Amino acid sequence: MTTWCLALAIGLLLGVRGDEHNHIYNDRDEVVLWMNTVGPYHNRQETYAYFSLPFCTGRKEFINHYHETLSEALQGVELEFSGLDIEFKADISDTPYCEIQLNDEKLKAFTYAVKNHYWYQMYLDDLPVWGIVGEVEDNDGNPTYYIWTHKKFDIGYNGKQIVDVNLTSENKVKLQLNAKIPFTYEVNWKKSNIKFEDRFDKYLDPNFFQHRIHWFSIFNSFMMVIFLVGLVSMILMRTLRKDYARYSKDEELDDMERDLGDEYGWKQVHGDVFRPASHAMLFSALVGAGYQVTVVVLSVIIFAILGELYTERGSLLSTAIFVYAATSPVNGYFGGSLYARMGGKIWIKQMLLSAFMLPALVCGTAFFINFIAIYYHASRAIPFGTMVAVTCICIFVILPLTLVGTVLGRNLAGQPDFPCRINAVPRPIPEKKWFMEPAVIVVLGGVLPFGSIFIEMYFIFTSFWAYKIYYVYGFMLLVFIILMIVTVCVTIVCTYFLLNAEDYRWQWTSFLAAASTAGYVYMYSFYYFFFKTKMYGLFQTAFYFGYMALFSLALGVMCGTVGYVGTSVFVRKIYSTVKID
Repeated sequence: MTTWCLALAIGLLLGVRGDEHNHIYNDRDEVVLWMNTVGPYHNRQETYAYFSLPFCTGRKEFINHYHETLSEALQGVELEFSGLDIEFKADISDTPYCEIQLNDEKLKAFTYAVKNHYWYQMYLDDLPVWGIVGEVEDNDGNPTYYIWTHKKFDIGYNGKQIVDVNLTSENKVKLQLNAKIPFTYEVNWKKSNIKFEDRFDKYLDPNFFQHRIHWFSIFNSFMMVIFLVGLVSMILMRTLRKDYARYSKDEELDDMERDLGDEYGWKQVHGDVFRPASHAMLFSALVGAGYQVTVVVLSVIIFAILGELYTERGSLLSTAIFVYAATSPVNGYFGGSLYARMGGKIWIKQMLLSAFMLPALVCGTAFFINFIAIYYHASRAIPFGTMVAVTCICIFVILPLTLVGTVLGRNLAGQPDFPCRINAVPRPIPEKKWFMEPAVIVVLGGVLPFGSIFIEMYFIFTSFWAYKIYYVYGFMLLVFIILMIVTVCVTIVCTYFLLNAEDYRWQWTSFLAAASTAGYVYMYSFYYFFFKTKMYGLFQTAFYFGYMALFSLALGVMCGTVGYVGTSVFVRKIYSTVKID
């Protein structure tokens, strides 16, 4: 954002020259072709700087501007000037721009790239352009390697704006030792009727994302929600009505009859149900982080729907970072207030844990993967300056805002207001059937929520790990809402059965039962990796499973918090309705 403002100010001072910042060009204005990355087609995340291969640059050395944002650096975007002289609406015929001679080292580099199906990515006026390095011809078991040496750009314009770019790779040249390979390019400008706001439509794949199976999965999940909500309402209302009638009858009996009666069920644990959860500091930190993640996910989805963030390079990640930092008070408020209601005293330690738990896990995983990226000399290696910037955001933005939220939470909502008194001595938990044990409930609790998002996970995975641009954020919003409703319904049912078995350890059980959805998502990621992709190599494997673990963790924290909050409302409601002596 700062870079953009600076560029705009410079543009105003210099008379508003056209570039990709404002996307407005006058005739003969400079149009910059940025070379980004190159890498194997089947390993999308394994990318290297374009000029890490022995390509040569064009003759032009000076450009008027350059920019790279924090999110671009985190995503491995390495924009380097191509050296090609391109001007708005100025056609260029077949023109040589450089030549290389293949020594042994360059020959091996190009041969390896062609053999592993290397593709490269470029940007022209923020429009991505892809090309392939070369191709292999198999002559009776003797492969011959060729490289494409001519880049033909067909650029469409509408008024003063670029709306379309197409690259055609031509002139196939055989790779052999000491060969001299000239590289050429040409540019053809064509008037187009495409509107500027629609120029990204060609990169989208409606046949994939709006396939009938996608619509069917949404409908199926929606029907699951209706069924679950109806089932929960019917079972719980009928069951609770019977419980209330039985408990009301018990209250009319004298003490002797009540002692001789066969009392059982959730009322028996009224003196322990609001007992603080074990490891209250960790629990409150997880719930606070879950509130924040939920707000961030919902906000980013809405911003993506309203602003079409997929059209701007790195804008989705920039928005997520900004929203996460700005919503830090949410984390502090709900985590700090919950910790105070549970009687926690070491609130500063809890605040630090709540503020840095998720950032530390993300940065730790990224730091580990960064070592592998540095070893491979990959563009995914995060620069030291970017790591310093992220650390500064955590220390000087997230921490103070979390502190403010924690202080407000402890003072405004930190007083216990439970509808039942807590017994001084914990009630012994009776033995129960194996399927009522908390561990079993936790494992089974995530099955239905995972089932409601199963199909959408495939589309999200494909957009991130393959060459698809995810743009159907309306679908994602619907799935998000469905997931929240299903999670709450399932955890309420699980908690009711647990309390009916006179086990009052519902806080962690409700949280983990909902969070176990993430475990099923992570297991599904293994299936997707081995059966739906052709990824290979240490770097891609570490990158995939490392970041899928972080994705699953964030999903688990979010679902766990939603499940706990919904269950907490339910528990307070049923115990506040019944008169307890």
